[in-house]
Amino acid sequence: MRRVLIVDSEPQLLRALEVGLAAQSYTVATAPDGTSALSLASRTPPDAVIVDLDLPDDDGTDVITGLRDWSSIPVIALSEHAEPANVVEVLDAGADDCVTKPFVMEELLARLRAVLRRSDCSGGPPTVTVGQYAIDLPAYTVVGDSGRGEPVRLSPTEWRLLATLLRNPGRLVTGHQLLRDIWGPGHDEHSNYLRIYMSALRHKLEPDPAHPRYLITEPGIGYRFEPCGGKAR
Repeated sequence: MRRVLIVDSEPQLLRALEVGLAAQSYTVATAPDGTSALSLASRTPPDAVIVDLDLPDDDGTDVITGLRDWSSIPVIALSEHAEPANVVEVLDAGADDCVTKPFVMEELLARLRAVLRRSDCSGGPPTVTVGQYAIDLPAYTVVGDSGRGEPVRLSPTEWRLLATLLRNPGRLVTGHQLLRDIWGPGHDEHSNYLRIYMSALRHKLEPDPAHPRYLITEPGIGYRFEPCGGKAR
């Protein structure tokens, strides 16, 4: 059974989440604050974490960054704020998804299944498959997964962008983070750079560049590498 750690200071919500997940055959552990959550997660790492951002002893983003110091455990954040800036901040901290409160239990369960599924598909090997291509990150090579055919040539910037996404399988990487990591500070307004280079990568790697399955855009937020190939979009 999958084990989920729920971090929330509201007893009623904590109980509702515990009952709802247990009914779906999840093993549930709970923590009322960030300190106990990080301690519990380090002793018995869960398969996923659901954390409220409004905690009595800490900001929930600190729990997320604390987890990211040592783990890639899927994390879903619960937030009362739906503004894009708030969502971007949470994702930049390392969350895999952000759900706005109040929420429907069925939606949260669906998002939990999605992050667990992406986690199952990821493993961080040096060679990553994207469609029909095998990408060897240390060797900087892209060839057909059968090993035959001419290697695909990528520019240095395309390599940096692709490698960042492949090293974060299933996790949404914000446009802000990509611009900062690849082009450096001061490029936050140049989102057109990302559109141009993502389009180039899709034309080189996606079976149908107009309907990408692996290199996914989350409009207004960022990009995601779907290791199993999502629904064409």
